[in-house]
Amino acid sequence: MNRTGLICRYLKENPHCTQRELAQKMDLSLGTVNTLIKECIQNKLLAPGKSMAGTCELTDKGLEFLQNFQVDGALIIAAGFGSRFVPLTFETPKGLLEVFGERMIERQIRQLHEAGVYDITIAVGYLKEKFEYLIDKYQVKLLYNPEYSCKNTLATIYRARKVLQGRNMYVLSSDNWLRENMFHSYECGAWYASSYMEGETSEWVLSYNKKGRITDVQIGGRDCWVMYGPVYFSREFSDKFLPLLEKAYHTPGTEQFYWEHVLMQNIHHLEMDINRQPENQVYEFENLEELRQFDPRYQTRSDNKALELVSTVFQIPESDIHNIRCLKSGMTNKSFLFQIKDRHYICRIPGPGSELLVNRRQEAASYEAIRDLGISEHVVYLDSRTGYKISEYYEGSHNARADHPEEMKACMAILRKLHGSEITVSHSFDIRERIDFYERICMAGKGTLFEDYDSVREKMDRLMDRLERLNRPKTLSHIDSNPDNFLCLPDGSIRLIDWEYAGMCDPLIDISMCAIYVYYKEEQMNQLAELYLERPANDEERMVIYSYAALGGFLWALWAIYKASLGEEFGEYTLIMYRYAKDYYKKADILWKQLFSSKENPDSI
Repeated sequence: MNRTGLICRYLKENPHCTQRELAQKMDLSLGTVNTLIKECIQNKLLAPGKSMAGTCELTDKGLEFLQNFQVDGALIIAAGFGSRFVPLTFETPKGLLEVFGERMIERQIRQLHEAGVYDITIAVGYLKEKFEYLIDKYQVKLLYNPEYSCKNTLATIYRARKVLQGRNMYVLSSDNWLRENMFHSYECGAWYASSYMEGETSEWVLSYNKKGRITDVQIGGRDCWVMYGPVYFSREFSDKFLPLLEKAYHTPGTEQFYWEHVLMQNIHHLEMDINRQPENQVYEFENLEELRQFDPRYQTRSDNKALELVSTVFQIPESDIHNIRCLKSGMTNKSFLFQIKDRHYICRIPGPGSELLVNRRQEAASYEAIRDLGISEHVVYLDSRTGYKISEYYEGSHNARADHPEEMKACMAILRKLHGSEITVSHSFDIRERIDFYERICMAGKGTLFEDYDSVREKMDRLMDRLERLNRPKTLSHIDSNPDNFLCLPDGSIRLIDWEYAGMCDPLIDISMCAIYVYYKEEQMNQLAELYLERPANDEERMVIYSYAALGGFLWALWAIYKASLGEEFGEYTLIMYRYAKDYYKKADILWKQLFSSKENPDSI
């Protein structure tokens, strides 16, 4: 830290600041400050003051010198999901949560403006659209990080490297809350804010020398100063740091690195000071419980639909809902786990666009139909209009493992019980209707983008025509019978959850859907069929299973394309499903022609 610059800054901000006050602000002895002031006077940066307090005045040369340290702007990181704040962050990014009636990111922007810092860039990702209003309100810039869902802050800083290059910049987290404004128009060297933690901590611990230069960074420690809050990158620091960060970004295995990992690994080659902050100055809320303790409003009213629902269903105040954590940010829905007294429950929140994909009244009808069968989870509440669902959480349970034969055997037994129950519902799962519907909503957007889509679609039509000609029996089928929806309870029993797509259909579709979800190969698919049938599948059954594997792959590829149009990405899932459509069409086609080889035209039966 440039001490001469600090002297000039403090006197510019407070012209009547005494030497004793300067010593207190700079955490230096009075003698050291006196020496620094004498040097500044000799270098004509300061002139002796005329007041009785003995203060000095900043000269024109001092003002010119201070310009070297002028802050150019700020980068606010706001790309992440904030899983520890669910369900609030299902609707609102963490930085946009309010504390005492003021959004955390807006408080930081306001504090930056008070310090004369107006050039502000916000790195966004999750729910990026929610931040757009800040452009008009505060004239900020938005920088989108497309890797926000799969990489950590190292990638965010990499994406923002041009914003930082050659500039003096604050680097802030959108979810920090600062009691007092700690920003300035001038900063005299790179620093990391730090708070003192008593006892054991898992935070990033700082070691530093007598001049305040950080000499080491370790994760975890006891009774120590930790990284906590804002950071400042001087242009000199960025010149050295950014090339190291770029190298780390392109190094395999760093996907989940924070940018601080690069700092930690290279601290002996970088110059950054500790900026020690007093107790209760910087707040980094770890979860909703901490936010409740800080802002009492959250104990009674969070303005969150899911928490308000839980409060209403159980007739309790929101403060009685504890141990909230993200359970799944799934492909169709989002779910969180919570506790009331000594019981745990799961709340399901329908995902974007699910109102078009799922008929909630049919889902409720399916749950009602199988209620006495004893194979599903205990549903406490289900809204057939909105799709919100609250169900019991089974402590100690786990999802069935696709590579565990005994667990898959038990899962297939549940499907046999369902299919053999003779339970019926008034609605069907019509795969032709579903494919037609998904195709329409995809084409209404950006289309499918697959070059051979038309020819593959013709093949799917051919498979559906063939299945219809077989006129196979229909039973109540789950449709989404993947291992993740089978819960293995500690007592050895199995529960089949999430009946959103259930309806009357060929029961063999459940075998196919289970297989493609876990990316089974043909041999594994045949083994799964044998577990279900309790015998090897015959040629017709294999042909049917392969046909539904192809159709299921095609269907879910369209589903994923539609979801992607809403801003949700599933990586290679779309490609894998589309490949199932093509590969298993070939397998089903071979079996069909073998079965009806005596016919001149097998597709004419």
